[in-house]
Amino acid sequence: MAQGYRPDRVGDQIRQELSEALTRGLVHDPGIGFITLTRVEVSPDLQLARVYYTMLGEAAARRDTAAALDRATPFLRRHLGNRIRLRRVPELEFRFDESVAHQDRIEQILRDLHEEEATRSGADAQPQPATDPPDDHERH
Repeated sequence: MAQGYRPDRVGDQIRQELSEALTRGLVHDPGIGFITLTRVEVSPDLQLARVYYTMLGEAAARRDTAAALDRATPFLRRHLGNRIRLRRVPELEFRFDESVAHQDRIEQILRDLHEEEATRSGADAQPQPATDPPDDHERH
């Protein structure tokens, strides 16, 4: 019996192979900076693989990286063909993963809300007068 959904397994294998190729510096394009491949979605017919990546930097750096990945796509596809056993190597489509940026934004909003709540609860708390503990009377 198969262990899991085949496109998911193929996607994991593609992500691993592409990550190794980029980490080892097999792609000699200076436009590809430090990127992280977050996930690969493979179509059910295994003909298309959408490779999602994330990186640090401004919009201009993201555009440069996207152009460099487009230039490197034929090489990376040939590399995959040599490394994985498929009848036909899927077409590669690189996309910037916006979900990571959205997660960071949500975390920042939550931190801001917690700080605001802490500030508000600190201002609402009125100092209570100190009370002395009740005197214990001697017991005989």
